[in-house]
Amino acid sequence: MSGITRRVLAAAALLAALAATSAWAQPAQTTRLRGTIDKVDGNTLLIKARDGAQLTLTLADKAQGVSVVKASLADIKEGAFIGSGAMPQADGSQKALEVHIFAEAQRGTGEGHRPWDGAPNSTMTNGTAGTAVTGVDGSTITVKYRDGEKKIVVGPNVPIVRYEIGSPSDLKPGAAITVLAATKKPDGTFETARVNVGRDGVVPQ
Repeated sequence: MSGITRRVLAAAALLAALAATSAWAQPAQTTRLRGTIDKVDGNTLLIKARDGAQLTLTLADKAQGVSVVKASLADIKEGAFIGSGAMPQADGSQKALEVHIFAEAQRGTGEGHRPWDGAPNSTMTNGTAGTAVTGVDGSTITVKYRDGEKKIVVGPNVPIVRYEIGSPSDLKPGAAITVLAATKKPDGTFETARVNVGRDGVVPQ
């Protein structure tokens, strides 16, 4: 075997090894799940998705349950860490579709501004709330995050919820849940380390 051939084969082997390493290092793809709990069996939840599909969701070890409870604009204090699904407006502001107030232990979760799948062409902004200013269209809250800030206009009928660290008793048949990052397993079931569960009839987005 010539020296050139050996070098070509060695380079090919190196490229293959790097490709395999890269593929192995890629994080598992996740998906968002929304639905209602039909049954609880240990750390396994049987879920009826919003589209009617029947799903099996397994909770990972030490999975976190987050309760979602009703709140109001008065609960959004200056300095609170909040998020808002919203529609961009021509003046650069964001018209809120929903607002959620994070528990202090969740500060920094998803910080930033990005597209959101809650509605076509909508956005999600997570950051620190400034003082609410009342205007004609509702209250405007400046939300600051690492790379900038957005003005969020919160109308009087916008749903506002608060996140609280939950308990296992919140996971019960009939409760609405949202999973932000579920991993699909080869057998078609899903696994997650966090579940948002509505309390007292709240439906988390």
